[in-house]
Amino acid sequence: MTASRTLATAARVLRQLRHDPRSIGLMVLVPCVMLFLLRYVFDGSPETFNSIGASLLGIFPLITMFLVASIATLRERTSGTLERLLAMPLAKGDLITGYALAFGLVAVVQSLLATGLALWVLGLDVIGSPWLLLLVALLDALLGTALGLFVSAFAASEFQAVQFMPAVIFPQLVLCGLFTPREDMQPVLEGISNVLPMSYAVDAMTEVLRQPDATGTFIRDILIVAACAALVLALGAATLRRRTA
Repeated sequence: MTASRTLATAARVLRQLRHDPRSIGLMVLVPCVMLFLLRYVFDGSPETFNSIGASLLGIFPLITMFLVASIATLRERTSGTLERLLAMPLAKGDLITGYALAFGLVAVVQSLLATGLALWVLGLDVIGSPWLLLLVALLDALLGTALGLFVSAFAASEFQAVQFMPAVIFPQLVLCGLFTPREDMQPVLEGISNVLPMSYAVDAMTEVLRQPDATGTFIRDILIVAACAALVLALGAATLRRRTA
């Protein structure tokens, strides 16, 4: 891997995204719209929004970045762009890291907008620092990007990439502790939830919601989320094919 090739890849992806308003809207605006809708769905019960709003602030970016990253990467594969790029002196790590960097920059904008909207417009009440909330939202978006890049290697079409969502995202959504505490689940399901990264993302958001400072549990949770994102990116580089099937 070389920094110049990685940055060149990231710049190319960002230029392409600039001409794709639908993807930009999906990544940047959809999480904000969903948070806005949920705030007023629970308009008569603001404590409910306070209890789940922080968790959703991390889950929505993860889902949207997963969709966009998987579809965008697969589009380049099916069009032959990836095959032409990898025929050049470009390492797989350069390519995957460049994609992650480009989508990561978009994730920063997405997380800033969603966090600002939740805290200062929708009135999400958190005890901890807004910067910690932003950090978790950003890590969740990066995790979604990593998962999207990884699953794109196993899809033959954009429709198949979307079909991976029920297999990769929905089980984590059900088992992450959003709907019921994980310790109240059936033991087997609790054990499965303990190895899913979204569970730790929700736990980290909950810590910010309830604790004024970064606790040991919070630091453990964000390190696990970051490690999972790095591991999935490494797997994505390892499974990236130099030829389009």
